[in-house]
Amino acid sequence: MINYSHIMVRFGELSTKGKNKKDFIRILAENIKRGLKEYENLSYEIRYDHIYIALNDTPYDPVISVLKDISGIRSVSLVYRLEKDIAKIKADSLELIKNEEGKTFKVLAKRSDKKFELTSEEITRAVASNILKNTTLKVDVHNPDIPLNIEVRDEAAYIFFKTYICAGGYPLGVGGKTMHMLSGGIDSPAAAFLMMKRGVTIECIHFASPPYTQMGVIYKLEDLLRVLNKWQAKIRLHIIPFTKIQEAIYDNAPESYCITLMRRMMFRLADRLARRRKCLVISSGESVGQVASQTLQSMRVINAVTNMPVIRPCAVMDKIDIIDLSKKIGTYEISIRPYEDCCTIFTPKNPKTMPQEEEVVKFESKFDYESLINEALANVEVKFISDEDDSNNLL
Repeated sequence: MINYSHIMVRFGELSTKGKNKKDFIRILAENIKRGLKEYENLSYEIRYDHIYIALNDTPYDPVISVLKDISGIRSVSLVYRLEKDIAKIKADSLELIKNEEGKTFKVLAKRSDKKFELTSEEITRAVASNILKNTTLKVDVHNPDIPLNIEVRDEAAYIFFKTYICAGGYPLGVGGKTMHMLSGGIDSPAAAFLMMKRGVTIECIHFASPPYTQMGVIYKLEDLLRVLNKWQAKIRLHIIPFTKIQEAIYDNAPESYCITLMRRMMFRLADRLARRRKCLVISSGESVGQVASQTLQSMRVINAVTNMPVIRPCAVMDKIDIIDLSKKIGTYEISIRPYEDCCTIFTPKNPKTMPQEEEVVKFESKFDYESLINEALANVEVKFISDEDDSNNLL
């Protein structure tokens, strides 16, 4: 009986990267090997257009399951690798298709090796004719039960039936690092996933206000990050003590402006921590118009405190789409646990949706927020969330 020998890995958007493609492939290969490190019998062949993983008798289902969640991979196929000989291709295709369930088939041949003696169309006809002569299967070119794929490449020929769609995007790490603002709600974990999918490594910053906020929200964050460990094995979480800053804001500004002031302080803190940690950008789960602090006017006033780029992956997504994404990646049920963060607890009844920057600056001048920011940064608590045992080695 013929057994599948390899998994063919197809790249996401790496084909657009030109001279950088080689480095991107190298990083993707490292991420794949790290994700599959428990499968010691696997071996790897890295090429310019694909990565091939030799199974060497390793069960393929758990390997494919891991590969589906690695950003930078567009799709994978379980393939049988054989020599580039049409007689062998015909015989092995026949043997393999006999093990598939269905009544109709279609042959899809692709010849990348232009030196091979048959064209793609000629391969298709030769293989299909042999199957029709030796089975009861019928051809259906529009909706076949069994799509038989054949690829003749420079190094070998490949036969496969099914392609598994994966995460796509770029390999984690090629896009630098972000300081991601993680609240514990639905949006910010979804935004973190979208950043990682684009190849950006995340560190997270959270603003805690004990005794107004409970430890439950920290446990919630840890559980959220353990889900996100599926895409990034090690994540650093910075917990900023925010109570004194919030109290100073409420002592010196009208309630309607407090959320705007709080967000400005959060962005100041994120900016300074991001620079300390050599992050290139700040990111958040904000969505335009979703709450008072996320109107365009509010965002402009809040953003004025930093010149570091701020990326909001969910900015133009509907709430229902963000919820659907959070369910897909597995964070939704954790996000809806009833533990509130500092923004939720301190939400005013009538927050300003069109705050004026000159008003905000006037309120900020009434207290020494710089010393409070420095104190908060001096007392940051750091947690390492990892799916590996060596989490203490996280940089």
